[in-house]
Amino acid sequence: MSHYPARAVVDLDAIRSNVRALAAHAPTAAVMAVVKADGYGHGLLPTARAAVDGGATWLGAAQADEALALRAGGLGVRVLTWLYSTGVPMESLLTADVDVSVAAPWALDRVAAAARATGRTARVHLKVDTGLGRNGLTPADLPDVLHAALRAQAEGALQVTGVWSHFAFADEPDHPTVHRQAEVFDAAVRLVEGAGATLEVRHLANSAATLTNPSVHHDLVRPGLAVYGLSPVPSLGGPAAYGLTPAMTLESQLATVKTVPAGHGVSYAHAYVTPTETVLGVVPIGYADGVPRHASGSLPDHPGGPVQVGGRRAAVAGRVCMDQFVLDLGPGAADAAGDRVELFGTGAHGGPTAEDWARAAGTISYEIVTRVGARIPREYVGAGAGDPGHGGAVVDADGADGAAGADGEAAPAGSVAGASSSGAEGRRS
Repeated sequence: MSHYPARAVVDLDAIRSNVRALAAHAPTAAVMAVVKADGYGHGLLPTARAAVDGGATWLGAAQADEALALRAGGLGVRVLTWLYSTGVPMESLLTADVDVSVAAPWALDRVAAAARATGRTARVHLKVDTGLGRNGLTPADLPDVLHAALRAQAEGALQVTGVWSHFAFADEPDHPTVHRQAEVFDAAVRLVEGAGATLEVRHLANSAATLTNPSVHHDLVRPGLAVYGLSPVPSLGGPAAYGLTPAMTLESQLATVKTVPAGHGVSYAHAYVTPTETVLGVVPIGYADGVPRHASGSLPDHPGGPVQVGGRRAAVAGRVCMDQFVLDLGPGAADAAGDRVELFGTGAHGGPTAEDWARAAGTISYEIVTRVGARIPREYVGAGAGDPGHGGAVVDADGADGAAGADGEAAPAGSVAGASSSGAEGRRS
């Protein structure tokens, strides 16, 4: 039971539907649902289970702890992890039957040693830096690492299962780097297969490439953001253009409502000054909860992050604080303490979206959902929301979950704890 005056409602049915839509965009490939960063802020295990229910046959987890948590949570599909340093618990990963990426010569040595120590044959995906300039083997380093991997494979220590890479400009499908990276990737695959490796999967496409570039789907696509119903290519189309539904609705409530005169400063440094007599409303969450401070509002040049309250749009007025922000509700507004405030959701009925917040903060929607703070409870709707270990409270069909209000008493109708969950979008990860 949460007394917190906000919640993130996650629609598991939307995640299932999004995975099915992604599979339809890539009918020749299997789907790896990327659930890193706590399922992009939506909750690792609930979203992973929903993604598998929707047809994902692989799960992707950047960090080793995430991969191990998926196995501990009973997920039996193939799991790949790829971002680790020298202290990684490689033996535990191999014992848990997790596929591991090799992006540097030392990593291959570490994998092979762990395989010998555990008696398990490691499943290895060779990560090639085809032009992103981030993690991965350079094409110049690949031959030596490949030969070492095949020697270890001959002794039974590992199996070279996959080759993969990541785009720098996938959200611009016609960018020349996309074509160059695809060519470098194809050359790497030919090198690996020509050396005698029998690959199970070749994977290059993230969310953006899954939706916009069928030529690089190969055996496996690796969508992340799109699994959660957000568009990785907002300049080309929002979620609906690709059959996606945003899965998270972030909502809070008004704590203080008061009338102030014209010329009244609002929040720190008075970045916003009321242009006329108006009604201000305080929302009791802030940047400690993931509300971006860069979405603070000032007049006339920088409107703040958008919210929906009382069926209409309002915007952050003044600087976002650690635990709260202020709305200018407008002259004569009749809103009251306890009224529901929707920060973002599906965009239905004119409500704001994560993409709207990204624009207000000068960032991307990936950051908006992944930064939602841990102290905001995740509450789940849709099939499977009541399964043991789903990781959050369950909201019933009307949204009433019996949670207490911020004052510790039963939440009144219209408050966050009893609010309806209706209205529940690269060059990127």
